[in-house]
Amino acid sequence: MPRFAKSLFGQVVIALVLGVAAGLFFPDFAVKLKPLGDGFIKLIKMIIPVLVFCVVVHGIAGAGDLKRVGRVGVKSLIYFEVLTTVALAMGLVLAFVFKPGVGMNVDPRALDPAAMSAYASTADKLTSGGTVEFLMKLIPTTIVNAFATGDVLQVLLFAVLFGCALALLGDLGKPVASVVDALSLVLFKIMGIIIKLAPLGVLGAIAFTVGKYGVGSLKQLGMLVVLFYASVLIFVFVVLGFVMRLSGFSLIKLLRYLREELTIVFATTSSDSVLPQIMAKLRHMGIRDSTVGLVIPTGYSFNLDAFSIYITLAAVFIAQATNTPVSMSDLLAILAIALVTSKGAHGVPGSAIVVLAATLHAIPAIPAIGLVLVLSVDWFMGIARALGNLIGNCVATVAIAAWEGDIDRERAHAVLNGTHSPEDEPLAEPDSPVAAAHAARAVHPAH
Repeated sequence: MPRFAKSLFGQVVIALVLGVAAGLFFPDFAVKLKPLGDGFIKLIKMIIPVLVFCVVVHGIAGAGDLKRVGRVGVKSLIYFEVLTTVALAMGLVLAFVFKPGVGMNVDPRALDPAAMSAYASTADKLTSGGTVEFLMKLIPTTIVNAFATGDVLQVLLFAVLFGCALALLGDLGKPVASVVDALSLVLFKIMGIIIKLAPLGVLGAIAFTVGKYGVGSLKQLGMLVVLFYASVLIFVFVVLGFVMRLSGFSLIKLLRYLREELTIVFATTSSDSVLPQIMAKLRHMGIRDSTVGLVIPTGYSFNLDAFSIYITLAAVFIAQATNTPVSMSDLLAILAIALVTSKGAHGVPGSAIVVLAATLHAIPAIPAIGLVLVLSVDWFMGIARALGNLIGNCVATVAIAAWEGDIDRERAHAVLNGTHSPEDEPLAEPDSPVAAAHAARAVHPAH
């Protein structure tokens, strides 16, 4: 027990239990703990843009082979679209098989539209520009603005260009690459300091949500919540498990390796809260820096597996609850539109409801006001969304690295089996101009 309490995982679990207890027995006090969770997430988000920039630039400049980087990018997008389509289709199928909304007989006219007012304008902005507008938003107004707003995709675009330029410069770019790499060492050390505050962040986040929402709101929509959790579990252990098996690795061992990060995401319902740690752990596994740097940040916007299941499942649920007939053309439209709207989800406040509203906005047959029905359980479903999205992106990184040959399999198996010391440094890019510096100054990822 003392060893358990001293480990980060043990401290996070203890904080989780204390937070739930505080929310159940002292709800008024628990609600006041919200700043602990918000502060922790803000500290993590503070370093994400610069960290993503450093990892991507270091990976591309160290790789040297720009064709390899291009292949990884193309393969990532293909993988994302295939898995997203599978997830969207799964949500539709399960909703029609189990019919979670049938029998509720909700009259859309009786629902309060005021509850949706906060999301309506954002949903209109998300759909107004279409695909062209979304692509234009990937280009930052200025370089500084990309970092100031924390838009990961805009930072990623600049980082790819910067890394390619350094690679093309050859020896002339090595001094700059050394500075970027040294900066990444500092950022990972900062991350190690911040992650020690994770138990406090978990305590504040879980205490607030349990104290404010309780578990009573689950009663009416329990079937929808249970079905969604079951859908995510099926997708993770069947679909992603199959992908991991094809890659030559065990999904269970990967989940065990990432248990601390998964616990933090469970409490905060935000995968952003562990992005730096995830990147560090995947590098530590033996995956090439350039692959981690490209796949993980891109996946946060383009590979939202659990989020995709939620969109189609909730859309059909609303149609069933309001006794709205849905044709096959409507279903295909939901599938097609969701493939686009889900890509703009990351970084949007209340993203799940906003994207669902944007999807239904294009399907007049289903009353968008029905979204009020899922508002009360959105946080509970948000736990599974965040966990499923994070696991999906980690599996994607392993799969694409295996596909491209960018993973040290011997090291990866040793790490996943627990026979590789967690204090060993993460794998440096073999051609990095400062690979020797990594060997001399070990980076200790959060474990």
